[in-house]
Amino acid sequence: MHLLAGVCCILVSNSFNVFSVIAVRYSFNLIDQGLDYGNMLNQMPIFEDYTTSFKNVIILYIIVYFSVKLIGAFFLFLTRQTIIVMSRRIENDLKNEIYEHYQSLPLSFYRKNRTGDLMARISEDVSKVRMYLGPGIMYGINTVALFSITITCMFNVNAELAIYTLLPLPFLSVAIYFVSDKMNKHSTIIQNQLSTLSNFVQEAFSGIRVLKSFVREQDSYHKFIHESEDYKDKSLKLIRINSLFVPLIFLLIGLSTALTVYVGGQQVLDGNVTIGNIAEFVIYINMLTWPVASLGWITSIIQRAAASQTRINEFLNTKTDLTSDVNLTTDIKGDLVFENVNVVYENSQTKALQDLNLKIKAGENIGIIGSTGSGKSTLTSAIPRLFDPTEGRITLDGNDLKDYDINFLRDNIGFVPQDVFLFSDTIKENIAFGSPNVTQEEIEQAAKDADVYQNIMDFAEKFETEVGERGISLSGGQKQRISIARAIIKKPKILIFDDCLSAVDTKTEEEILSNLRRIMKGRTSIIVAHRISSVQWTDRIYVMDDGKIMEQGSHEELIAQKGSYAELYEKQLLAAEE
Repeated sequence: MHLLAGVCCILVSNSFNVFSVIAVRYSFNLIDQGLDYGNMLNQMPIFEDYTTSFKNVIILYIIVYFSVKLIGAFFLFLTRQTIIVMSRRIENDLKNEIYEHYQSLPLSFYRKNRTGDLMARISEDVSKVRMYLGPGIMYGINTVALFSITITCMFNVNAELAIYTLLPLPFLSVAIYFVSDKMNKHSTIIQNQLSTLSNFVQEAFSGIRVLKSFVREQDSYHKFIHESEDYKDKSLKLIRINSLFVPLIFLLIGLSTALTVYVGGQQVLDGNVTIGNIAEFVIYINMLTWPVASLGWITSIIQRAAASQTRINEFLNTKTDLTSDVNLTTDIKGDLVFENVNVVYENSQTKALQDLNLKIKAGENIGIIGSTGSGKSTLTSAIPRLFDPTEGRITLDGNDLKDYDINFLRDNIGFVPQDVFLFSDTIKENIAFGSPNVTQEEIEQAAKDADVYQNIMDFAEKFETEVGERGISLSGGQKQRISIARAIIKKPKILIFDDCLSAVDTKTEEEILSNLRRIMKGRTSIIVAHRISSVQWTDRIYVMDDGKIMEQGSHEELIAQKGSYAELYEKQLLAAEE
């Protein structure tokens, strides 16, 4: 609807613009004829009355001209309000669609694709598609409409003069196409260099603590200067090419104008055209200049939009395999069973879990311990279906995990990941992130249970304190405890703590665990840790290595087995006594 209205507005606007040029023709002819007639009446009594009438007619033509131009400008305004608005709405819908699709994709997708590329497709690529749907279509239709109307009028006036007038325009279009092509290529190079420069700066700011710790500020500065100089040199090359653009247009316009005046002058002497026709054709030349000049630009927009849409479709056509045909939403008790579960990471072919069999009863507190890379995080991440097992299956309350509605499943799981992430918002909003309808009292209680309440109250803004990007203003232990508060405030049926106490001291750990025991009561809970003190109180402990369960039992049973768990316990006990 917007496009159809825009096309109509373009046709009306161009029609009025051409009509205004015809008004100029009649004005010049009137002036030419009026001057001749005035010279004849110069010595007659009626000369003064004639002069007054002549001025009034000229003023009338001026009023008509500006009225017509004003109407044309109004419809040009409506053109932009229809086609450009349409493109902006499509851009908005496309960005929303891409962002929604991104969020539905599994973690494996994000392992294979860089964050910068994901952002480029939702910003730069969508913007290029919008340029085609908005300015590209608008100027393309405007060029066709203006050419059709203007050239028809020119040939109706005088075909020979029209041919000479239009003769330089094809050369202008070809020349501008080649200049635009070089400009586009250099623009792409500059955009890539700008992306490199931005990534360098972003990485430097994100790792500012490491830079300062290793006293590498000057080295980072010199690298930035090198990248910045490269960007400057590439920009200067584009400026040199761009400097040809406007002079080239004026040169060929001047040539076309000269031909119009020369050939038109001959036609005036022969009596085939009038002075007004020459003025009319000169204005036509200037009206057609931008449409001709824009052909190369429009072609470039179409090419870029096609490439960008291909990139967008590549991701939109990527489907998630984390789906459910049943979409169960029955009450969850928390009885978990792993049956011959194997997990192989696609990109590295690493066997994270191997023939894993595990049973966790509803309401049980389970501890998982093991060395780095033993598969602990993989096991816990499979429960909220951040990915599905390569082989085997996981059941919850006797139902295959894949049968549950994925949002319902995750809503019933409180998950504290190993890699703590806080959003650039207040502490209050970070704690209430998964439970937006909680009260201030519930937020404060969750902070107390996570033993971070007093730390928060020591801040000047308390719960309204901004944590900064990725929680940079907080210590590692504070971020972990806020992440714990975020999980327990949901009051989920299943709680998973993936090594979330590594950044706190043993005293704080004891206080947190004391509160967690109360919260975990009646809930299926899994605690992953490196320190035995974090799991020794649980109902059952699993010792993992190389994706397999090597030992299992209570703390006392594992000590009695005198295996790897007992050996690790003795080492940690000795380290604590030193």
